[in-house]
Formats: sequence, C-alpha cells, structure tokens
Amino acid sequence: MRFMKLPALLILLCASAYSADIRLGIIGTDTSHVIAFTKALNDPANKDHIPGARVVAAFKGGSKDIPESFNRVDKYAEELKTVWNIEMAPDIETLCKKVDAVLLESLDGRVHLAQAKLVIAAHKPLFIDKPLAATLEDAREIARLAKAAGVPWFSTSGLRFGTIATSMKFPDATGAVTWGPGPFEQHHQLELAWYAIHPIEMLFTIMGTGCEEVTRTSGADSDEITCRWKSGKIGTVRALRPYGDYGAVVFRPKAIAQSPEKVAFSYIPLLTEIVKFFQTGKPPVPNDETLEIYAFMDAAQRSKESGGKPMKLR
Repeated sequence: MRFMKLPALLILLCASAYSADIRLGIIGTDTSHVIAFTKALNDPANKDHIPGARVVAAFKGGSKDIPESFNRVDKYAEELKTVWNIEMAPDIETLCKKVDAVLLESLDGRVHLAQAKLVIAAHKPLFIDKPLAATLEDAREIARLAKAAGVPWFSTSGLRFGTIATSMKFPDATGAVTWGPGPFEQHHQLELAWYAIHPIEMLFTIMGTGCEEVTRTSGADSDEITCRWKSGKIGTVRALRPYGDYGAVVFRPKAIAQSPEKVAFSYIPLLTEIVKFFQTGKPPVPNDETLEIYAFMDAAQRSKESGGKPMKLR
C-alpha cells in the first residue's frame, strides 16, 4: 500500500513518528490568526508556547474583492517568510507535499470548499477557520468529501473555548442569550457566518444541539436571532453592528447567570485544541454540530428574506 493511500490519521501518526513536531501548513495569509498561531507554535520562548506542532509552510491565497483580505495578505505573508522563516508554497498541492496537516485560514469563506477539496485529496487532516463556508451547501459538501475520504476535520470559533462559553455551560440551562459583533460582508450569502458566527457558537456551546426553528428580526444596528430547541428551550443571539463586546445570560431553574462586563480573549485555548486534534484525529467539536450551526444561519437568512417569518432548519 502506497503512503498516500493510507487513511489520513495513519499518515499523520507515521509522519509524527519521524519528527518531534507535526508539520503544519497554512492556507491563506490574509488574517491575523496566521501570525498569532505561528508565534504560539514556533517560539518555545513564548509564554503561551504550545508544543507538538510547528508551522513550516504557507500558501498566500487572498481575495481581490474583499478589502480585509487584499489589504493584509501580502503583509502577513512577508512576516511569515522573513520573521518566522516559513517557506511560501506556489500552490496548495505543493504545500500539502511538505506538511502533515493543514490550517485553512483563508478569510473568505467562499474559497474554502475549493481549497478544502485539494487538502482532502491529499489526505491531510485540516482545521478550517471561520467561516467554514459561505453557504450551507458548501459546508455540507466539505463534510461529505472529508467523510468519503476518511479525512478528519473540524471548524469552530475561538469563542467556543473562551471564558464566557466555558464558564456558563450549565447542564440545567433552560435558555440563553448571547451577543457580540455582527458586521456583514457583502459577498457572503450567509451574512451571519462572516462575524456573528462567534456569538452563535457561544450559544450552541451553552445550549447544545437540537435547534429546530429560527426567527430573525433585523434592525439598523443589530439583528436578533431566536431559536426554539426541540426540548422547548429558547436561545437568542444578538448580532451588534458594526461591533460590540461579547456577553451572555443563561437562565436556570433557580438562578440567572450573567457574564462579566469585560472578558479578555486568547487564541491559546483554541490552538491547544487544534494541536490535540492533529495529534489524535478526534475533533473537539462534532462535525454534525458544526453543520447544525450553519443550518441555523441558513434558516436565519431565509427568515430575514421572508420579513421575519419563522423558518425550520433544512
């Protein structure tokens, strides 16, 4: 059996046996995540250093019609190359030959399916940064292709592992409200996937899966998205525009819990889970839960387009 025909996890284990660190490749240098992740992984002197994996190569990528992408992609690529000595690959196929696993970091969710296809074809485990995709259909296709190829993957917001979500996950929660920034990006069909994915992921971390019907009310500077769970619980997300702080309130049978007014955020808990995932092949967030979150956003989009009518998840 040739090496490339082995299941993705076995490839990773074989590669790791010959190297102290898992070799990681980055796809997309148009987000600050690539610098934050590389600092924590590649600098043993960093107080937040996470051992076990190391960024060794990157593919620049970038989107010419999104200012947040084309205004930063060259700067971050140059920093990776000159400061961190990261090899820049001319294409994704070349990148995959140099690494054991992939961080798909492209800012633009529209390109994730096409980029993920190449990584899956190379049988490399991958983490896909938010947004997983720009449409529910693309998200489901990524999941289908990865499952067919036996390639482990996961996608999540770092807020899932942040202080608010982890400290307010009560087994007896009867409902919750979360809030956070919710600016739109005109090219993304799922408007909430661009940035409101963060407070939405917090809501699902607190409430779990089982959402069945979504209603979205849109205002000038915020949207309110309410979901009824199959259990009868109600959860709500308030997406603030252009930006705002994160927070949550959780309702319990005999108490109401509220998050602190200001909570510091760190990428380290997320990155720790990413490295653990590449070591074990076990996603810290079930793929089905991620797909339900995208079905939630799809229902919310349809609710807005219908003038605020309740919509079932597809």
